[in-house]
Amino acid sequence: MNAYVFPGQGSQFPGMGKELYNSSAKAAALFDTANRVLGFEITKVMFDGTDEELRATAVTQPAVFLHSVITALCMEKFDPQMVAGHSLGEFSALAVAGALKFEDALRLVSLRANAMQKACEAVPGTMAAILALADDVIEDICSKVDGVVVAANYNSPGQLVISGEAGAVKEACAKALEAGARRALPLNVGGAFHSPLMAPAAETLAAAIENTPFAAPLCPVFQNVDALPHTGPDEIKANLLRQLTNPVRWAQSVRNMVDAGATVFTEIGPGRVLTGLVKKTAPAGAVECINIG
Repeated sequence: MNAYVFPGQGSQFPGMGKELYNSSAKAAALFDTANRVLGFEITKVMFDGTDEELRATAVTQPAVFLHSVITALCMEKFDPQMVAGHSLGEFSALAVAGALKFEDALRLVSLRANAMQKACEAVPGTMAAILALADDVIEDICSKVDGVVVAANYNSPGQLVISGEAGAVKEACAKALEAGARRALPLNVGGAFHSPLMAPAAETLAAAIENTPFAAPLCPVFQNVDALPHTGPDEIKANLLRQLTNPVRWAQSVRNMVDAGATVFTEIGPGRVLTGLVKKTAPAGAVECINIG
């Protein structure tokens, strides 16, 4: 069975999508539609902008979404039996699976990006990757630190990202190293994603999600908040909103997709981050990984 997976923020690169635009009339039409929907020429930033310009959250998220979704929509053969996306990538997964129309998904992604940016500016926060320490040990450390710090991304066995207030994250990193973590790496991010500090962004997104039509997807969508397959529009909407303030259970999602019969994982979009995480998480030799983008 084929599982299609879609990357999140951080996979962007200068020039992304340019070759696709120039080689496919269908892709060019979709990119032109995106410029109109967003109200600015995101293609100029994607194709010719600098790395710094592309890193702005309000640009990065729609850019990664567009690269992923347009690549998928232009594939000659597209036959996923299940889909999933990492954080922002969940919107890509929902769009290619038919749960969201392209333009509706792009509007939600743009609103989400701007709301997250505002939340970051209102309450500064940060994230850090903890390597080679058991998840439950990290969770326990976070629970005992003063201030807001939580598990945010369960990326793969031995790689968990924490998120929260800068001081609390710094303290949790120190305690993780004391507890035996191989490394505790501060991440160059704009804020505390997938933590309670994103609550204002969730409030902004709630009304938009509620007012956006969702359909049953053509295949199960394994969602971040519970790592389980969903096909009901109402539960998909609820889980999508919860995602902003809850952890991305990526490793659990990969294991559940393997248990559900996935034998091929196809990463669609910029970068190869998810391909690496799948290889680290799936049983050795159990799956084939393909990268398209």
